[in-house]
Amino acid sequence: MVKVANDGRLRDGDLPAAPSTRREWRSEVDVSGISLRLIAGLAATAQGSVQASAQRLDATVDSTLPLRQALTRSQAADRATDSVRSHGSVGVLAHCLVLTDAAELTAISGGDGDAIEAPGVVEALHRAGAAGLVASGLGRTAYRVVAAAAERSGLPLIEVPEGHIGAFTTEVLSAILEHQTAMLRRLEDADRALVQIVLAGGSLDELCEQVVGFLDGAAMVTTTDGRVIARAGSARELSHAEGLDCFDRTGRLLTESEPMGLARDERTGATRGSGRAAVRIVAGHLDHGVLMAFCSHRDLTADDVRLLERAATVAALAITKDQAVAAVESKYRAEFLRDALAGRAGSAADAAAHAASLGWDIDRPMVVVVAETDEDDDRTNRDPEEVRFLQQRFARAWTHAMAVRDPRGPVMGFSREVVALVGVPADADTERLMRSVTELVRVVRGDGGGGRRSFSAGVSRPITSVEALPQAYDEALSAVTVGRQMHGDGALTHVDGLGIYRLLALIPEGADLRRFVQDSLRELATDDSPEYAGLRETLAILLDTNMNVAETARRLFFHYNTLRYRIGRLEKMLGPFSTDPELRLTLALALKIHAMRGL
Repeated sequence: MVKVANDGRLRDGDLPAAPSTRREWRSEVDVSGISLRLIAGLAATAQGSVQASAQRLDATVDSTLPLRQALTRSQAADRATDSVRSHGSVGVLAHCLVLTDAAELTAISGGDGDAIEAPGVVEALHRAGAAGLVASGLGRTAYRVVAAAAERSGLPLIEVPEGHIGAFTTEVLSAILEHQTAMLRRLEDADRALVQIVLAGGSLDELCEQVVGFLDGAAMVTTTDGRVIARAGSARELSHAEGLDCFDRTGRLLTESEPMGLARDERTGATRGSGRAAVRIVAGHLDHGVLMAFCSHRDLTADDVRLLERAATVAALAITKDQAVAAVESKYRAEFLRDALAGRAGSAADAAAHAASLGWDIDRPMVVVVAETDEDDDRTNRDPEEVRFLQQRFARAWTHAMAVRDPRGPVMGFSREVVALVGVPADADTERLMRSVTELVRVVRGDGGGGRRSFSAGVSRPITSVEALPQAYDEALSAVTVGRQMHGDGALTHVDGLGIYRLLALIPEGADLRRFVQDSLRELATDDSPEYAGLRETLAILLDTNMNVAETARRLFFHYNTLRYRIGRLEKMLGPFSTDPELRLTLALALKIHAMRGL
């Protein structure tokens, strides 16, 4: 608690009705205010007393309001939200300092001259989220009752001596006005500096550096799904930011759960102190990402958020400009890569030179990676514009991941897929190169949040020349298609891992494969009986172990005689496969086709 001198009493009728600087029913956007700690200092100067916890002294005040008007607003909010007796008027008086005197408090509370019913009034102000109560002219008994109620609820209480309330209120409003004027100047300075960066062709990193200059911390720009594309700040501040729980293990900002602006108290609706704040970067109806600020040594305020919002507007201009330029560049890049994948890029030397002019290096050992979203965009209920936006975002995710891990590697999004040419060591074996690609896929996939769509990817064999690109591209396409059929959505498959499935995938008509399975496995091709899945598993392990009954029984944890009984049942259903190698081959193929998805 903070205690200052207690002195004097106020005459009835001396309480001024100070105008409010708050717009009616403001609930979404905080307005600029001064701290209750500063107001407590003004009260101390006026020989008053302050009762509040140190934490509550950090609350902000941007307006004053007489008690009767404050209660009227609170009750009207209760009726409007139909939440009387259950939730109260949450936050309707947030950042508001309520003024009263002994006569008004006694009349409103319905008590006697000592304001015995004041606790109900204090509790109502607390539920409404008032920043504090300023009282004057209270008797000793009334003050003790009000002070006790304020201490129980946590509502800050300021007592101002008689004859000082007018000057005190004027000082408070003057301090608020001076603060708001200074904030407007700060925003104007920020606007000029930030716009100048865009006009001079500056980058998002430079914009972040300017934000850091105003907020003294760290700043980041992310895509809509949380990939960091620009950052600025000292190594210490960036390290502090990256260690917070708002990032996942891949370094992606959890935009789906991170609140915009400042965190709010669920009870009062007032903002809580926090060392970070985020705002969306929006241009027109398009969401381009998030601008986020971090500070390890202080809590960011509503004023800081307002500056971030200005910076986000400028960031939207920069991003829109970059996207317009990138769209033109992307067209030529896509045409070249498409020609190279089709074998139409000219000689190896010409293709390598052209790629170098685009910032790519294709004159080295590489693998081709093809990634496709698992959702079928041809059969989706999404709007075509939304599908196009999602595909562009998917391509940007790959571009960002490649820029960090292989900045000279070509990567391009097409209408249905993303193709990346990933550099690999010349002596890398399949296991080593798959570890590298798996890490790349992990970064693109993140934790699946932020609206990221599930995707599958296929990887070709390593190539050492541009002429081998068409074949490698075909291998990667086969790997992504068949890999999804083998392992389901989210598969990552190397072409060498396809085995016989690669040949099966060459049959264009799925109906022929289904008919082959039905003719070969007969009733086991269905799940009409619960035991069919178990019989298929028994058959598969028998074939895998080359009809080794003892090994099959061990793997299935069956008694030897139980397995012999099952083999007899299977041969009655399928034929004498234990003695017919041709039938075993047919059944082995049928089981593999049965395991393929999407047929």
